[in-house]
Amino acid sequence: MGMSGRRPIIRVAHVTAGYGDVVVLDDLTFDVYPGEVFVILGGSGCGKSTLLKHMIGLHRPVQGSILIEGRDIASAEGPERLKILTGIGVMYQQGALFGSMSLLENVRLPLEEYTDMPDEAMDRVAMMKLQLVGLGAAAYKLPDEISGGMRKRAAIARAMALDPPILFLDEPSAGLDPVTSAELDHLIVGLARALRITFVVVTHELASIDTIADRVIMLDKRTKGIIAEGKPQELRDHSDNPWVRQFFNREAAV
Repeated sequence: MGMSGRRPIIRVAHVTAGYGDVVVLDDLTFDVYPGEVFVILGGSGCGKSTLLKHMIGLHRPVQGSILIEGRDIASAEGPERLKILTGIGVMYQQGALFGSMSLLENVRLPLEEYTDMPDEAMDRVAMMKLQLVGLGAAAYKLPDEISGGMRKRAAIARAMALDPPILFLDEPSAGLDPVTSAELDHLIVGLARALRITFVVVTHELASIDTIADRVIMLDKRTKGIIAEGKPQELRDHSDNPWVRQFFNREAAV
C-alpha cells in the first residue's frame, strides 16, 4: 500500500525499456499515489522521456507492467486500452497545439474524438477548461497570437478536456522565463489540490521541482535505474548519493 495505506493510482513494476539491443531503463519499480505531484528527474539521456512514453502507452516495455488504475497499459488492447487512454491527459513539451485552430477548438479536440456530446456542450466544456487555466479571454485566439506560457496553459487545458484523473506533463517549463515558469508551477499545484488530479511531471528545472513536487524519482544514465526517491528537500539535504546531492545543490560534477 504505502503512503498512509493508500492504493497507488499508477504502479510501474520491473519495467525494462529500450530500443533494439540498447537498454535505456533496467528493472524500474515505483508507485504514484492519487492526488500527488510526482516528478521524474535526472540528467539528459537518463531515460526520462523514454519512461514517460512508456507510461502513456506510446511504447511497450521489453518486460514488466505499467498499471494505471489497475489496468496494464503495456498489454491492454481494444476497448480496455481506450479506457486507459481516456483516463490520462498528456501535455507534450512543445505544447503540440494545432496552429490553424483557436484555443477553444484545440481544447475541444479530445471531446470530438472520444465523446458524442452536442456541439454546444463541447464548447461549454472547452471554455470551462480554458477558464480553469486563466485563458477564458483568449479562447478565440490562435496559438501563435499568444505567449509561450499561455500556449503551455492551453495545452494543459486540452489535456484536461476529458476530466482525466491523471495528467502527464513533459518538461512543462522548458523555454519559459523564470516568472512565467513560476506561474505555471503555481497553476499545476493549484489544479492538483483543487481537482485532486494526479500529476506526473518530467522536468529538470530545480526551481519547479521545489515548488511542485510531493515526491520525486531520480533516474541515472549510468545505472539505468532509480538512484533516489523521496521528497526533494530530503534528497537535497540527506541523500548519501553524491550525484543526487550535486543535482539538488547545483554542484559541479565530480
